[in-house]
Amino acid sequence: MSLTGAINSGARRVPAWPLYVVGALLPALLLWAGASGLLGVEPVKEIEHRLGLWALKLIVAGLCITPLRRFAGINLLKYRRAIGVIAFFYVVLHLLAWLVLDMGLLWAQALGDIVKRPYITMGMAGLLLLLPLALTSNDWSLRRLGTARWRQLHRLTYPAAVAGAVHYLWLVKAWPLAPILYLAAILALLGLRLIPKTARTGANPVRVSLR
Repeated sequence: MSLTGAINSGARRVPAWPLYVVGALLPALLLWAGASGLLGVEPVKEIEHRLGLWALKLIVAGLCITPLRRFAGINLLKYRRAIGVIAFFYVVLHLLAWLVLDMGLLWAQALGDIVKRPYITMGMAGLLLLLPLALTSNDWSLRRLGTARWRQLHRLTYPAAVAGAVHYLWLVKAWPLAPILYLAAILALLGLRLIPKTARTGANPVRVSLR
């Protein structure tokens, strides 16, 4: 059996629900590590950073699924909805860590920072773009909206991903390699979608998010 066949065979046997379990456990472990003094001298900043980075990694992973299927024949579509929902969950936790642990629920100051600091503005824009996707990542919404409208809505993933990468780049206030690589990877994955299709694929991807 080829590597592609082995991956597809394994994917058919492994359900998506364990991703939700692991996705829920990781933030709890992170909070425990922070409370136990395992995250260095600035645990709040470390919690914020890790949650945001996990979200960005999952968004990139979700964007990889379509090119993998189209160009390599690897079908991981069944996991895309879980990846998208968990990514949004981490984005929300990233925001809550900033609002509650960092800002201490000082709403006026937080709103001022959202307006005045471009990297926070960009992060909030990404969150708002992901919100309708998270709310419609279910079968009821797919039936209600119809396949075409649902797919069109979930293309908001693309600007949301770019916003997340730019948020990370502006946050570090420099040009280190890591955020540049994330932005480059996202732009490359979006660019692959512009390559004309020579043939239609057989699988139906409409029951998942993060296209």
